[in-house]
Amino acid sequence: MTSTLPPLSADRGTLPREAGSPWRRTRVFALPEARWAAAATVLFLLALPLQLSGAPTWTWGPLYALSYVTGGWEPGWAGLRALKDKTLDVDLLMIVAALGAAAIGQVMDGALLIVIFATSGALEALATARTADSVRGLLDLAPATATRLTPGGGEQPVQAGELVVGDIILVRPGERVGADGRVLDGAGEVDQATITGEPLPVPKEIGDEVFAGTVNGTGALRVRVERDASDSVIARIVRMVEEASETKAPTQLFIEKVEQCYSLGMVAATVAVFLVPLALGEELTGALLRAMTFMIVASPCAVVLATMPPLLSAIANAGRHGVLVKSAVVMERLGQVDAVALDKTGTLTEGTPKVTDLRPLAGSGLRSGLRESELLRLAAGAEHPSEHPLARAVVDAARERGLVLPAAADFESSPGVGVTAGVDGRVVAVGAPARLLDGASDPSAAHAAVLVAELEDDGRTAVLVTVDGVPVGVIGIADRLRPDAAGTVTALTTLTGTKPLLLTGDNPRAAARLADEVGIDDVRAGLLPQHKVSAVRELGAAGRRVLVLGDGVNDAPALAAAHTGVAMGRAGSDLALETADAVIVRDELATVPTVIALSRRARQLVVQNLVIAGAFIAGLVVWDLAGTLPLPLGVAGHEGSTVIVGLNGLRLLRDAAWGRAAE
Repeated sequence: MTSTLPPLSADRGTLPREAGSPWRRTRVFALPEARWAAAATVLFLLALPLQLSGAPTWTWGPLYALSYVTGGWEPGWAGLRALKDKTLDVDLLMIVAALGAAAIGQVMDGALLIVIFATSGALEALATARTADSVRGLLDLAPATATRLTPGGGEQPVQAGELVVGDIILVRPGERVGADGRVLDGAGEVDQATITGEPLPVPKEIGDEVFAGTVNGTGALRVRVERDASDSVIARIVRMVEEASETKAPTQLFIEKVEQCYSLGMVAATVAVFLVPLALGEELTGALLRAMTFMIVASPCAVVLATMPPLLSAIANAGRHGVLVKSAVVMERLGQVDAVALDKTGTLTEGTPKVTDLRPLAGSGLRSGLRESELLRLAAGAEHPSEHPLARAVVDAARERGLVLPAAADFESSPGVGVTAGVDGRVVAVGAPARLLDGASDPSAAHAAVLVAELEDDGRTAVLVTVDGVPVGVIGIADRLRPDAAGTVTALTTLTGTKPLLLTGDNPRAAARLADEVGIDDVRAGLLPQHKVSAVRELGAAGRRVLVLGDGVNDAPALAAAHTGVAMGRAGSDLALETADAVIVRDELATVPTVIALSRRARQLVVQNLVIAGAFIAGLVVWDLAGTLPLPLGVAGHEGSTVIVGLNGLRLLRDAAWGRAAE
């Protein structure tokens, strides 16, 4: 029985479809399981009336035989391959039971078992394919073709999968962007709701990033390709969901481990059910029929299927709504979270801070002090190679003023401290005042500390700039709180029963000011990466299952140390995205409590399925042992419970399930 999604190609250039044609839902008879099940059913329906009408055996016997072959060869062959690997497969037991029924003259009952079993397998295959369809549909967002500009200025239509990094493409109004890249020329408004969740078209101009699959509304854009098709945001969504489907949750692993022991025990019990009544004088046919019925109804098919459909459905649904859960293990663990630790910059805030203040220090030892523009130029030159949001704010401010950035040499970055680089022959350091001023006692350091305190009192993040070890100025930077931050904190508090805590490397005043706005009481500021890890481990040692939500390089160790790590996808560093267990692609904070609630719903469905499966097995086994359970009724009960369990798990595929979780 399959419980993983079929492979999906993330590279548009390798997709088996016609250019421009969208993916469609898998047709029922496109699946071999459905075709074999249909053939077995038709043959059974042809044989049954002939047998019931008293027709000669030669008219309906071959039809039943063909029904056995068409419906049973595939699971039988799979069971034999498993047996070769010393694994007893439940599917093989079903085929043995059907052949046993035929051997004692119950040909119709055995054929009915084959038909129902094959139909159940086809329904499971269809459900799995539909789950894959919902993920594969994401690929429709990216166009099949793009217009590549040649060095001579000509236009060349190409498959989007053939684009490589460095290609220049033309995106006309109304067209979808063919690849992730950056605007080289032109301006327009791009609808990127499918990727970022932004409700309104976003203005794009030279230097702005665009994503494959987003729609250019106005103005032609020339875009330089920065990612291969296989590495685009959409492709990564599909690939990560596919990888998640190949994992198994702890509950499923436990069930599969127990299944082997259970199956061997069931075979032994079947032999006993046959031999004991036979020894007590029961007829051979009756004893064998009771034993075959017992083997069928005691098979753990529904139990095996109880776990993965709910978790895979939840993964696919979350993926459609911009949350990439990397494995079934993670989806199960999300529902166990009872404490949340949040980063500040880029997580609770938008991660696009702006420079608000430039405070050069007069008489800092560097001539008679720096002008604002010179202070900003030196700081931007040193920060230019950095990926940190505060560094980008400094660089953007310098560019907005038209400053020419000097080249940086010997660049070094220390997470939680700042950067150091050689600029214009001098050593320029830009970073956290508390770290750079540690141990300094000269007048310039004291003056800088005063400016830092003033900015932090106003809710700014202060960044200190030193040249050759001497403080020369302070830069004030402010970030904007995400609109859904306060609501997310409230929802997480409701879900976990405790308020989240704030772990940040920012200054205590700015952190406390933001925490007060969103309703967080426990604030731990001025932390280095190792301090964040210590805080997470401290909670873990107290028995808490901690979810850490962050975005930067300095958050990666805490993400790895947490029970579950979640990264902001749009502004997150590559290290954070790789380390995290789940990724919020659209940077919508509100999806975090939603995916936790969805995980808990999936866990509830797993429990429901196990109860349903256990109740069916127990009831049918007792009926067979204590009374006389007709074989067709036993088959219907066993396969019916398997279908019920499978369909119950797939309820989480619907958008309504996400909506209920969000509530």
